[in-house]
Amino acid sequence: MTVISVIVGSTREGRFSEKPAHWIFQHLQRRDGVDARLLDLRDFPMPFFDQPATPATPGRSPYKNEVVQRWTAAIARSDGFVFVTPEYNYGTSAVLKNAIDWVYPEWNRKAAGFVSYGSAMGARSVQQLRETAIEVQLAPIRSSVHIPVATLWAHYTGGDVDAGLAELGAPAGAMIDDLLWWTAALKTARVSAS
Repeated sequence: MTVISVIVGSTREGRFSEKPAHWIFQHLQRRDGVDARLLDLRDFPMPFFDQPATPATPGRSPYKNEVVQRWTAAIARSDGFVFVTPEYNYGTSAVLKNAIDWVYPEWNRKAAGFVSYGSAMGARSVQQLRETAIEVQLAPIRSSVHIPVATLWAHYTGGDVDAGLAELGAPAGAMIDDLLWWTAALKTARVSAS
């Protein structure tokens, strides 16, 4: 089984992110051979990264924070990821960037896809995340899902969010196809290298 974790990248009150996260999670559950998991950052309330040694430091002892240990273990169990990200001020949320920063070897050589929303449909937050992903040795795939502002607005005005998400079935399918291809290729390479 291939483990793909969907990361809910916002913890705000009244957040929109859980709707597209559950939607893409359901798409993943329909795929053969995929063990889809939902990692909600509300379940991992980590402090802001403040350690003297970075997660990339060779021979570094595991961090003592229990939540960080649970988060790191969840990342280690995953073969690939879908980041569901808002766009705040041209970038991703601080809570998502912090969650990425707490981990290093467990991200390495795994594929990552993106579902985004917000100003410019979240495209700028995805671009920022692609650069961060490369630094932690994730392999960001080209395909992504950008949710139109009208669907986001429907969340805040009592509109039909599900209908808006349903219109994105084709890009979701393409993103998942690419993610699973890269996840399989990278998993094979990791196994042969070990």
